[in-house]
Amino acid sequence: MNKDKVIENLKKELKAIIANSYKDIKPQLEKDLATFFQTSKEKLERWIVLFSAGDLTEEEFEWLLKSQLDLTALQALQTAGISKIKLNTIKNNIIKMIIQIITSLIIPKV
Repeated sequence: MNKDKVIENLKKELKAIIANSYKDIKPQLEKDLATFFQTSKEKLERWIVLFSAGDLTEEEFEWLLKSQLDLTALQALQTAGISKIKLNTIKNNIIKMIIQIITSLIIPKV
């Protein structure tokens, strides 16, 4: 498994989903996700390897993503005046998307 390729595919698929699902806040969300990937790249790579090897459950992987995304705090969205409730919904949706994308990229299709 090529970790860099998985991360690049993850970024590309997230951008496409964001473009369709969050048109009204797309620039801010893209900026926040770029910051998230920049500050979390090493951790993401390590977690992806552990998850793909079966050393992390999906629940553990999700918890790690949530904690890391909470640290990033989606500053551009907060600056844009997005409510905390909507921010939490967006964070949860992003985490679900990341898990779905990673799962589809690392688990071979039968």
